[in-house]
Amino acid sequence: MSESGTDVGGVAAQELRAFVERVERLEAEKKDIGEQIKEVMAEAKGRGYDTKVLRKIISLRKRDRNDVAEEEAILELYKSALGMD
Repeated sequence: MSESGTDVGGVAAQELRAFVERVERLEAEKKDIGEQIKEVMAEAKGRGYDTKVLRKIISLRKRDRNDVAEEEAILELYKSALGMD
């Protein structure tokens, strides 16, 4: 421990505490956002939307269009090969 009492094993305790507290605040915000997303999905479900499909749409919108198109083309090819078309 240093003379100031802030270093423990070479780590600045005050700085370490600040990092931990920041992560804790972000985790709390993440929880709140998760709850808000659940509320939006419940509202959409109440209005008759299929939330499983909504989640898929959201996932697709995050991805590159070319990657999605390639995956869909391969899916169609495999379905055709299995007689599922």
